[in-house]
Amino acid sequence: MFLRPGALALLMLLFTAPLAQAALGFQHLTIEDPQGAPIEVGVWYPTSAAPNGPTEGEGLPLVVISHGTGGSFADQSDTAVALAEAGFVVAALTHTGDNWRDRSRAFRIRDRPRQLALLIDYMLQAWSGRDHLDPARIGALGFSAGGFTVLAAAGGEPDFSAVGAHCRQHPAAFECGLQASAQGPLRDAPPIRHDPRIRAIVVAAPALGYAFGRKGLAQVRLPVQLWRAENDQILPHPYYAEAVRAALPKAPETHVVAAAGHFDFLQPCSATLAQRAPQICASAPGFDRTAFHVEFNRAVVAFFERTLTPAASSSADHRAR
Repeated sequence: MFLRPGALALLMLLFTAPLAQAALGFQHLTIEDPQGAPIEVGVWYPTSAAPNGPTEGEGLPLVVISHGTGGSFADQSDTAVALAEAGFVVAALTHTGDNWRDRSRAFRIRDRPRQLALLIDYMLQAWSGRDHLDPARIGALGFSAGGFTVLAAAGGEPDFSAVGAHCRQHPAAFECGLQASAQGPLRDAPPIRHDPRIRAIVVAAPALGYAFGRKGLAQVRLPVQLWRAENDQILPHPYYAEAVRAALPKAPETHVVAAAGHFDFLQPCSATLAQRAPQICASAPGFDRTAFHVEFNRAVVAFFERTLTPAASSSADHRAR
C-alpha cells in the first residue's frame, strides 16, 4: 500500500468522526523501541466516555493489527471499530521503516514480528487500561505484509531463499521491486521473533506466502482465518494466500472474496480520499467495498469471539503448563 502524506490525515478524519458519536475510546500514542525510533500506535477500546475515557469491562480480549507495505495504523480502522464495539481492545501500529512516511526498510520484513511483540508488551505492561485485559486472550490481524507478520509471529518460519527463486521466475512481482532496492539479503537480518501469547490470527492477502511451505508453517497450529481476493493483482493467486492455505497443518477458515482486488481489504475510502489515492481506493466495476467490509468485519468479530473465549484461554493455559 502506498499513501502520500495528506492521505493519512484524510484516513484519520474518516476514523475519528464516527468515534465522536460512538461509545468507544481511542488513543493515539507512541511506544518506545530499544532498537529504533518510537512506534506510532492507535488503540480502540470499550468506554462510555469517548474518545479518551477510562476502559470499561474486565478480562477483555486484545487484538493487535499489522498493516501492509507503506501503510499506517489507521488502515483497518473500520475493523478496529467493529471489534471495539464487540468488546475487544484493539491496538494497531505503524511499522518503523515501512509506512506512508518512510519505506526505507520495507523489504526488511523480518523485523515486523518483533515490533508487533513490543506492541503486545506495551499493552499488557504499560497501557493505561492494562488491568482490564486478559493476557490469555490475544489475537492478531494482518493484511498483505501484515499478513506475513502475523503468520511469522504465530510461529511461521519463512525460507527467504524462495524469494530469489520466485523473482527469477516472476520478476514483475511486487516484492521483487522491493528486493532490488533493499540493502542486503533478508537472510542476514536478525531471527524472527515468535510470540506464543497470540492465540488466533486473521490473515488477509499475505505477502510472501510461498516462502513458508509446510515446514515453515508446521508450528502454526492456532486457529487461522484466511482471506483471499479473487482478482488480487498485487499478490496474485496461487502464490500467496493459496500457498499458505495449502501449507498450514490445520485447515484454516478460508474466504475467497469474489471480484475483489488487493486493496479492497483496506477500509472504504471517502470521495476525497478516492481522488487523492485512486490506486488504493478504486474497486472493480460492480464490487461494493462498503458492503464487503460489513461482511468482513462481521466475520472477523465472530472468529475472534469464537477463538478467544475465556474458556478457550483457560484450557490453553492448562495445556501450556
